[in-house]
Amino acid sequence: MYDFSSIEELSHYYRITLPDPGDANPQGILGVGGNLSPGLLLSAYEQGIFPWFSESDPILWWSPDPRCVFHPADIHISSRNRRMLKKSGYVLNMDRDFSGVIRHCAKVARKDEDGTWITPEMIAAYTELHRLGYAHSAEVYADGELVGGLYGVSRGRIFCGESMFSLEPNASKFALAGLARFLHRSGCSIIDSQVENPHILSLGARNIPRDQYLAELSRALKYPDIQGWGEVEYRALNFFESWKPLTGDSASG
Repeated sequence: MYDFSSIEELSHYYRITLPDPGDANPQGILGVGGNLSPGLLLSAYEQGIFPWFSESDPILWWSPDPRCVFHPADIHISSRNRRMLKKSGYVLNMDRDFSGVIRHCAKVARKDEDGTWITPEMIAAYTELHRLGYAHSAEVYADGELVGGLYGVSRGRIFCGESMFSLEPNASKFALAGLARFLHRSGCSIIDSQVENPHILSLGARNIPRDQYLAELSRALKYPDIQGWGEVEYRALNFFESWKPLTGDSASG
């Protein structure tokens, strides 16, 4: 495990070369310490590394093998949930309330976890990435109230998802489906979901070897960053009326 504590804070204009992700320990931890400055965060994401740590821990830097990912065309929303979403009246926008999304994500109680890994330090760091144009959010509204969403970091044609939340049924599923449609239409090839859990696997995520992920990441970073986030608006009724997954959807829900 590498010690990142000597790395200085970096502006978003700077990048540094970090240790080889292949040197991560069997749990996927590559380094410890350091900071959450924009340049270090972006250096990490662009090399297949991300921070993840509990409130009581130092900053831990991860690059797990395997890596859990979505390919945007493979997102699965069951027919039952699509029927429910068509009746929901939800509206999806992007980059309208990043602060609200990340703060709601920080409050979500998660199974087998005490406290939150989205600490005030993390909120400040990703809010700054959003201000700089690297972090983005998808928000779902019901009658004008924020009821679900997600956020992550986008570089080239990859989106690295960080967390999602839902205050009303299926709101986060709509956020993910809307994000996937926008990314697919923008030429995005992969959504990094980092570490598997049963929920995201049920929505179409799958594990791939770390080397395959790093190769896909390298290809995605050759393209300019995706634009047009703030122009997105999807209404659940119309969105799911026209639902046509490119890989098919044979499940009945």
